Amino acid sequence: MKVFNTTAVCVPSKHYMVDLTERIAEIRKLVDVGKYFTINRARQYGKTTTLNALKQNLQDEYTVLSLSFEGIGDAGFATEASFVREFCRLLRRKFRSGIVIPPNVKDEIERLFQSDSERINLGDLFDLLLEWCAESERKIVLLIDEVDSATNNQVFLDFLAQLRDNYINRDTEDVITFHSVILAGVTDIKHLKSKIRPDAERKENSPWNIAADFNIDMSLSEAGIKGMLDEYEADHHTGMDTAKIAGLIWNQTSGYPFLVSRICQLIDEQVCQSMPPSEAWTRNGFNTALRLLLAESNALFQSITKNLNNYPRLKDSIRSILMEGKKMTYNSDQDDIVQMEMLGLIRRDHNTVRISNIIFETRLYNLFLSESEFEKNAFYETGSLNRNQFIQNGRLDMVAVLNGFIRTYNQVYGPLSEKFKEKDGRELFLLYLKPIINGTGNFYIEAQTRDQLRTDVIVDYLGEQYILELKIWNGSGYHESGEQQLCEYLDRFDLKTGYMLTFNFNQKKEQGIREVKIGDKTLYEATL
Repeated sequence: MKVFNTTAVCVPSKHYMVDLTERIAEIRKLVDVGKYFTINRARQYGKTTTLNALKQNLQDEYTVLSLSFEGIGDAGFATEASFVREFCRLLRRKFRSGIVIPPNVKDEIERLFQSDSERINLGDLFDLLLEWCAESERKIVLLIDEVDSATNNQVFLDFLAQLRDNYINRDTEDVITFHSVILAGVTDIKHLKSKIRPDAERKENSPWNIAADFNIDMSLSEAGIKGMLDEYEADHHTGMDTAKIAGLIWNQTSGYPFLVSRICQLIDEQVCQSMPPSEAWTRNGFNTALRLLLAESNALFQSITKNLNNYPRLKDSIRSILMEGKKMTYNSDQDDIVQMEMLGLIRRDHNTVRISNIIFETRLYNLFLSESEFEKNAFYETGSLNRNQFIQNGRLDMVAVLNGFIRTYNQVYGPLSEKFKEKDGRELFLLYLKPIINGTGNFYIEAQTRDQLRTDVIVDYLGEQYILELKIWNGSGYHESGEQQLCEYLDRFDLKTGYMLTFNFNQKKEQGIREVKIGDKTLYEATL
């Protein structure tokens, strides 16, 4: 029986996975015309699984030399001689894989590997590789995974330069070399030119500037996720609505491969142990798996936290987008944006920067809230200590939550003043809300409505959803427009009740909560 897999490579015969046929066909078009290119995507984005599927697809026509630099340590990049020996060590592993290697080439690989001379260099290696390409009955495609292991080394730059030189000579001097070269990793190799050489030696031309653009979408589509769930359902007969569950998964993950597989894995392996499979594969089971995912410390989340701590400016940029509603224009020349995109934290959306998916947003909100100077103050503590008063008959009483927040704010700060604009009201409210729903519910922010004046918070609690709009008072006309927008938003979720929290700086405001009827909708509007 197949299982969901979130470690190493996914294999179609062993694992439930989205069909990659169309993606592989698109990549093969680049290979067939002899392109050299890089597949650079974030950690756990399916690069290795894609390369494995591509390798299987190409083997009918090409000799595929598939290597990984993951096993080469820093010592292997210290000198050209050490790199040549390590490269030949990787080639020797192919001796038993059935790949066709001319005997003279095989002998030379062995000789270079055994050599203890420091005089061997990249020229010796590439003379050998060119000889292999010339003698091979089939065109050779070179695939190298995990090239990030090499990107901080001058020897790797020189290796790329040799590949580039042979690529140019292929078309100008009829040199027979690799038909296509594919390098896979997180780092965009075209940005290496300024990272390795000393300042005085920096060059404008990257040794990989011959690479073709790789614009193939490697996220998983909603239809693809449904196809995977259809296969699972055919095996397990849970009665799930595969289209509905695929939509829920895609909405939270935006097709990030690891997150898609991990949610499915958690439902299959953990949620199905605590409730019947027929319930586990519903919105309720999905929300349970989502809470488990957001609470765990997996390799992907650890990598995100590490990278944010390593890039303080990047972390500040992310925080300003989420916590302050700042709009950031997408600019491929801005280093912070390049780094965030390479790490998979952001995506481009109509020329603005967006966090890649809702799960990342929620995880980052939790991180920033835990680091907040407000964490130990009355907002967090009151929400935590009085948690039970906000739950009535297993349901979250959002009106009581809003009343409790207003009461706590007045106790701590007194009347709302203009000075409060310098603080983040949303952060204070989320700090208050977090311990109330923690462990049972979760929240996320609707990115489309997050700006300096308005934010929609969607709360899931025991399978029930609550839509709450946080806004700054900007006149009665803007307020009425906000009411209409909230009603339209409720329609998207098929809900009749919504909530508003308005931060109003007018001295003559009426503070408290009022009930407003608009058509068939009921809005509870809280004013602070």
